[in-house]
Amino acid sequence: MSAAIAPEFPGHLEWLNLAQPLRMAQLRGKVCALAFVNAGSAWCQQRLGDLANLRLRHGDRLNVVAVHVPRFENERDPARIAPVLRRQKLEFPIAHDADWTLWQQYGIEAWPTVVLIDADGRLRQRWVGEGQLRELEAALTELQNEVVPRAREVDPFELRQLREPLLPLNHPAGLALDRGTLYIADSGHHRVLACDPGGRVLRQFGSGGPGFIDGPMELSAFNRPRALCVHHNNLYVADSGNHAVRRIDLQTGDVDTVCGAGRPGQPQPGVIADPRRVALDQPRAIAIDATGTMHIATAGDNRIWSLDLGRREIRLLAGSGRLDVIDGVGSAAAFAEPVALAAVQQLLYVCDGAGSAIRSVNTRSGQVSTLLGQGPWEHGHVDGARGEGRLQHPQAIALAPDAPVLWIADSGNDALRSLRLGGGQLATTSLPHRLHAPAGLAVADGAVWISDTDAHAVLRLDLQDATARHVPIGE
Repeated sequence: MSAAIAPEFPGHLEWLNLAQPLRMAQLRGKVCALAFVNAGSAWCQQRLGDLANLRLRHGDRLNVVAVHVPRFENERDPARIAPVLRRQKLEFPIAHDADWTLWQQYGIEAWPTVVLIDADGRLRQRWVGEGQLRELEAALTELQNEVVPRAREVDPFELRQLREPLLPLNHPAGLALDRGTLYIADSGHHRVLACDPGGRVLRQFGSGGPGFIDGPMELSAFNRPRALCVHHNNLYVADSGNHAVRRIDLQTGDVDTVCGAGRPGQPQPGVIADPRRVALDQPRAIAIDATGTMHIATAGDNRIWSLDLGRREIRLLAGSGRLDVIDGVGSAAAFAEPVALAAVQQLLYVCDGAGSAIRSVNTRSGQVSTLLGQGPWEHGHVDGARGEGRLQHPQAIALAPDAPVLWIADSGNDALRSLRLGGGQLATTSLPHRLHAPAGLAVADGAVWISDTDAHAVLRLDLQDATARHVPIGE
């Protein structure tokens, strides 16, 4: 990159956590990492976490500024984006570039991109994609070593805290039902709840603070748990923030780690000798089939992994790692942020969030097929035949136990959709009010249970009379 002066922030740019618009002059005197991100992207969330850690390590020598650029139409509304970013509790300015103005001024081509700006406001380097953290930090340090201390009259900026209301639930995600007990991944509170159908909390797993601790249920810790799956009196948890799969013994309440090293990475296929040495990259979903094999969707590397729980052996089922919607066998196929799974017999259904697609994987052959969706840039809200139907950033799926129907939490459209399997239609379910970025579903006992995630609530839709009611969890 040439050492041109960094373009000024446009006047119409919306700042999500600043009282006053930020100007480039306020960043002078320190090296600045300007990150162009999409709030819903797994890669971008990881990069924002990296930058938050770098800022802590470098203190007053580093400015970090994030610019959110929408991928989906619903993401142009800042009210939809602020809750997503609040979950990461970022302590640096965040702008919303709804019309891609700053993106174009800087010539950005992909998420995430980090532009390094030196203390004199000049463009110096550009880092595209995830990973490369050590190299990025080395580049920052090199620029910091160039800074000549001198007195500057810099107008400081003040952050406004993006706080969530104090409610019993905080961004609930995955749901599971088993023998009359409703399990909820209370993601924002870093815990898992066991409730009766009326919403009374029976047990809490996890202390409620973020961490990676095994042990008794009240001392253990999770970090942004996402999906849940009950199997043989164990509750399995996709502990996304810890890049791990955890297990809760439902008799004792004890928590242990099935696999996951607490950091992102790609596992090495083979027998697991030490669960804490198996790296996963943002596991968002788990499903266990009739053979006792667990399937894990890792949104960070766009792959599906299979873990034989009896032999403790992990292997790649499908996915090349490329973010795309491509059918094929095994690693010849591509997913676009797989975020939800549902298993039946030898078929695994996959919800591709960034691909706005529903896929299927034959767990014996590894053949991946697309049931619904056209690609990462094709989305909308259209009912009808599979070839015509459109979703927008779906986040959860659930199979009906007594009918060939796949329920879909169509998060980008704030809607509940259903796809009749075997060549059927995509339809939108009528609800008394719109949903708020739903990210969890469970179907049982004639009802669909919905995590109304950004409303911090759980709903129950009765399929007999089509009535929906709020489930007062812990109220």
